[in-house]
Amino acid sequence: MTYKNPPTAVDIIIEIYDKGIMEGIVLIKRKNNPFKNCWALPGGFQDWGESLEQTAIREANEETGLDIVLLEQLKTYSNPDRDPRGPVNSVGYVARAEGVPCGRDDAAEAKIFSLDALLLPLAFDHAKRIEEYKQWSIYKTHRC
Repeated sequence: MTYKNPPTAVDIIIEIYDKGIMEGIVLIKRKNNPFKNCWALPGGFQDWGESLEQTAIREANEETGLDIVLLEQLKTYSNPDRDPRGPVNSVGYVARAEGVPCGRDDAAEAKIFSLDALLLPLAFDHAKRIEEYKQWSIYKTHRC
């Protein structure tokens, strides 16, 4: 029997801090299709034998040059239509980093954007993921 299972990917919302103050989050400009030249969250596919956390740390570094600290797993997206290549399950993370991102690997560019100045539309369902991150951020700030 042959199984056809969707691959797993990660998307990382990287908060950039300078002297303890959050400057914004990192977006990458995609170098390849789908969504070539569109802005997106850093992320990518899980490698065999790798945990999702390891995937997030590796992909963040490969695409932005940043060493991140994972803060929390947000949500998993499994809508089979979220990626034009076919069904892909994507696990979202929030991470923190310091420094200046640099587009590497399959990212043509990497930049810091204020949450109030994001370039829309974003690739995939990343605008939805950022809106959910904003709600998470508000909740996290106000809980005891």
